[in-house]
Amino acid sequence: MIELDAERLPGPVARRYLAQLSRRSLLKVGASALGGLALTVALPSLSEAAGEESAPALNAFVRIEPDGRVHLTIPSVEMGQGIYTAMSMLLAEELEVGLDSVTVEHAPPNDALYANPIPILRQQTTGASASIRGFWRPLRLAGAAARLMLVAAAAKQLNVAASACSVRNGVVFDPSGTKSLPYRDLLRSAASEKPPAPDQIKLKSPEQFKLIGTSSKRIEASDKVSGRTRFGIDVILPGLKVAALAISPVMGGRPKDVNKDAALATKGVREVVTIDRAVAIVADHMGAAKKGLAAAAIAWDDGPHASVDSRMLVEQLKRASESPGAVARNEGHFEAAFAGAARRIEMTYELPFLAHAAMEPMNCTVHVRKDSCEIWVGTQIPTVSQAAVAALLGISQDAVVIHNQYIGGGFGRRLEPDGTLLAVEIGKQVDGPVKVIWSREEDIQHDIFRPYYYDRISAGLDVAGQPVAWHHRVCGSSIIARAVPALFKDGLDFDAVEGAAEPPYALPNILVDYVRAEPPGVTTGFWRGVGPAHNVFVVESFVDELAAAADKDPVDYRRTLLGHNPRALAVLNLAAEKAGWGKPMPAGKGRGIAVQFAFGSYMSLVADVAVDDKGTVKVERIVCAVDCGLPVNPLMIDAQVQSGTIFGLTAALRGAITFKDGRVEQSNFDSYLPMRIEEIPRIETYIVPSTAEPGGLGEAATAIVAPAVTNAIFAASGRRVSRLPIEAT
Repeated sequence: MIELDAERLPGPVARRYLAQLSRRSLLKVGASALGGLALTVALPSLSEAAGEESAPALNAFVRIEPDGRVHLTIPSVEMGQGIYTAMSMLLAEELEVGLDSVTVEHAPPNDALYANPIPILRQQTTGASASIRGFWRPLRLAGAAARLMLVAAAAKQLNVAASACSVRNGVVFDPSGTKSLPYRDLLRSAASEKPPAPDQIKLKSPEQFKLIGTSSKRIEASDKVSGRTRFGIDVILPGLKVAALAISPVMGGRPKDVNKDAALATKGVREVVTIDRAVAIVADHMGAAKKGLAAAAIAWDDGPHASVDSRMLVEQLKRASESPGAVARNEGHFEAAFAGAARRIEMTYELPFLAHAAMEPMNCTVHVRKDSCEIWVGTQIPTVSQAAVAALLGISQDAVVIHNQYIGGGFGRRLEPDGTLLAVEIGKQVDGPVKVIWSREEDIQHDIFRPYYYDRISAGLDVAGQPVAWHHRVCGSSIIARAVPALFKDGLDFDAVEGAAEPPYALPNILVDYVRAEPPGVTTGFWRGVGPAHNVFVVESFVDELAAAADKDPVDYRRTLLGHNPRALAVLNLAAEKAGWGKPMPAGKGRGIAVQFAFGSYMSLVADVAVDDKGTVKVERIVCAVDCGLPVNPLMIDAQVQSGTIFGLTAALRGAITFKDGRVEQSNFDSYLPMRIEEIPRIETYIVPSTAEPGGLGEAATAIVAPAVTNAIFAASGRRVSRLPIEAT
């Protein structure tokens, strides 16, 4: 059995947890909407992420209704990644109920109750591939605590020892198995039970799992397929108006002239709202709003960034990358080792600005009243949005009510409150609720983009071709400095160097530094794994360069650098084996490999590509091996690998946001091209068995696929790709 081990936690955290494990905090019975009593469990977190005494306690809330249904209030938001299913599995496993008996609901904004305990978050945020990592223990503990209390209550009624009872599907059985009591009949008596001592709360060991580790279908899938699921864009309210939006095409610009009379003359248009950087046409329906927006014939004052273009931005980054930056890692003596190396290799790598381009464009429904504000939106940061709206309106946070919705693709875009704030600014001038919907063009051209990176990397090799010196300089804008300035320390953005500062390889005399260079007229933000999504491309492309320089097979070369890292070596070997590494490829075809450790998971990916005489690349097959710790739901792991691979392939092959005259040149899916279904390669996922605590997967495949593909291009054609996207080189 896995016991609750306070020794694994910082002293004050463990002490606070033990003090908070009171009967009152553990189990409550209250009135139910069904007319009876409902059992509610609130359990403090055991995460190391909890700080000192000032840190909020994390709670997982579980409610058992009189009909036996289990309601789980989920602190993360579902945006296609399958966490509602996985989190329900964690709870159901320890509570001993079937997955089909669990109903989920969105958590309201509340950092004190629902903050993700992962150290880089510590707030109610869905991101960083951290949902399962953060709630792996708290949700299981909540289920186990409720089970123990219910069993204790049943044992008294059955006149047997609690330790002799068993539980199956929400029913407590006596030792003979002939007498039983369902959970629904035990709610009141369980509330009067003395809560278990902390050392009595024992979690199942992996060999005891019934649900965890099985491929369970998504609990929300049927509603999505049938169209019953309500995303943010689907919100309907009494008296709702709809607003079409035009934002200044240049950052810092503002509307100069608006033909309000023409817009208001359009049938169905009710109001024209002008704010600092945008114009909204409020109407009875979207068709009228769009016609009114066209009639408004908006003229813009472009402001100070009208001359920004991509060439200027790249030149700025190139110059910035020539100077030393803030040191992220410095071990050994790089300069001396590099100077004395038998061979020296230096490269630069470029990765473009990228948009998120989720299927559901940005939208937000608001109802602003005199002293309160009600919001319906799909957001990855409900508490941050709540605080930002409260500050904007000058009201208390409690007066801002956010109804979080399912998200039709987040990818980090919904980690920003800008869309919500824009809707609130418009809603201040509208009587009643208004839904603000961005067009696809507004969504892409006014995205908060993944940064452009211009990296320099160099290595010194000994006579055998092994690295003796390694220097990686990351150069790009800092998302952390803008979004979480308290975490930007001494000029270093920890997220920007993830995947660079701690590569999986044994690299002596390693120096990694970071140069912050902010692009004028462009705001940058998180994008499905910012640091690894660019650094893994740089590192794995360069390792392939070193293997070629040493005249070594790319897999064999990596093996020599991974002897100290058995989990990384295991995924490398499995991916190579399943892909048939070493077997001859036909002319014009090649096979490439990459390895990474990111988001708490190990992954290796092999790509098979074909390159024709014109240099056109077709990715034919992807083989991925993953060690994400103990797999909660293998079906979802496979889905995440497929999803992340396709997202990353789109970016690697053709994703790029470019600027001219201060404006984004791409506007829709005809100019910001996603992969089409006929272009998708066969994707195979293989899971390395593990009993380690789970890592994250939502962003992992996105980060690793690009270098595997570009390394395969080299194998097929001899052409190295050091600048993405591939189709632009």
